Amino acid sequence: MAQDMTPDDWEAVWQAQQEAPARDHWSDRHRHMTQLGASLECDGAEVRGAMINNGPLLSINPKPFVYRAPSKLPPREWLYGHHLCRQYASATIAPGGVGKTTLTVTDALAMATGRTLIGLKPHCPLRVWLWNGEDPTVELERRMIAAMEFHGIGPEDVDGRLFIDSGRDMPIKIGQATPAGPMIAEPVVSALIEALRSRKIDVLIVDPFVSVHSMPENDNGAMDAAVKAFALIADRTGCAIDLVHHSRKLNGADADIDAARGGSAIAGAVRAARVLNVMNTETAEVFGISGDERRSYVRVDDAKANLAPASAARWFRLSGQALGNSTDDRPEDFVAVADSWTPPDTFDGITVADLLRVQNAIDQKALRENVQANEWAGYVIGPLLDLDPNDKTDKARIKRMIKTWISTGALKIERVQDGKGHDRPVIAVGEWAVED
Repeated sequence: MAQDMTPDDWEAVWQAQQEAPARDHWSDRHRHMTQLGASLECDGAEVRGAMINNGPLLSINPKPFVYRAPSKLPPREWLYGHHLCRQYASATIAPGGVGKTTLTVTDALAMATGRTLIGLKPHCPLRVWLWNGEDPTVELERRMIAAMEFHGIGPEDVDGRLFIDSGRDMPIKIGQATPAGPMIAEPVVSALIEALRSRKIDVLIVDPFVSVHSMPENDNGAMDAAVKAFALIADRTGCAIDLVHHSRKLNGADADIDAARGGSAIAGAVRAARVLNVMNTETAEVFGISGDERRSYVRVDDAKANLAPASAARWFRLSGQALGNSTDDRPEDFVAVADSWTPPDTFDGITVADLLRVQNAIDQKALRENVQANEWAGYVIGPLLDLDPNDKTDKARIKRMIKTWISTGALKIERVQDGKGHDRPVIAVGEWAVED
């Protein structure tokens, strides 16, 4: 035990700590102390989830703060919008079947080419490694080549900057459950660091996160250690890492930062996170998109932005790309690809003069806001703006216009009595529009 160690034993340990290289600072204190015959405990329980490392402990020396002018501080090295930053691990969280892998394939292609493909701008052409733990290599090839065909990208545009591996051929397990508790595999961490450095990788995408460990997801200590192991890898290599993670079953609710499957430490340990959700029925109705098509539209939200302000939601649309690879006995493959999509602007092409025409047309007409009413104001407004109030998409747009004009005061709701003496709400002119 520790109390049986001699002063010479402690001096040897102290000297080893002073000589330890900086990269060993993330070490398994429990294992080191056990080797010395000591037992390290925390609140009566052995420390678990720490990295397995045979090196000595590093001494802890608090560093005095030294002020420097703000202009001398290096800016954060964002590589892909405000989602991926050098030396940090980020997360992409979504329910199954939403399009996580389709998105990450397009992300990888955008970064390797330096092009803005689905809304986020890469800092420059980057060297990207996409590791997928579920699909075979040939399926990853189908996905990537389909995305290249869809976006008009040739092999010369990614030459030497895009790396793809399947977990079926190159399994990676950064942590596993052991009889002593969850443990991080230091040799795997070291191998990843070496691979990223030797290939000069800027971005590593791990899809999905669950494929790189076999530890209990509900163990916060284990998940914290696993994510921080990737944070260490990012720090040591200067790359950015995106951990693609499933959400728990949501029963139709939208995913958010708290929806990540397993322990809350997964979301807590990353510095940026985004969530994906398919378009819900209410939003589809607003945009005039049919129920059959709405699942092809996916919203991307910043769920956690510790390093930058949360950006507005953006969308992408899932489309099918034919590969032209049919054979005598097999049809060609159609592969899902991600395409940037911007929701329609309700007031695109609508001017102040148009609003004034609408106000004049409905003034004193006692028209209704309710779209089910025979006297719905949209039947008057639509033809004035070249919109068909009986067309589903145009109808949804007219509804949005009326709602917006009421909220801004251009229109208002008044209550009047009908011919039968019943009180009912009608649309009236609020503040009249004034043309410049």
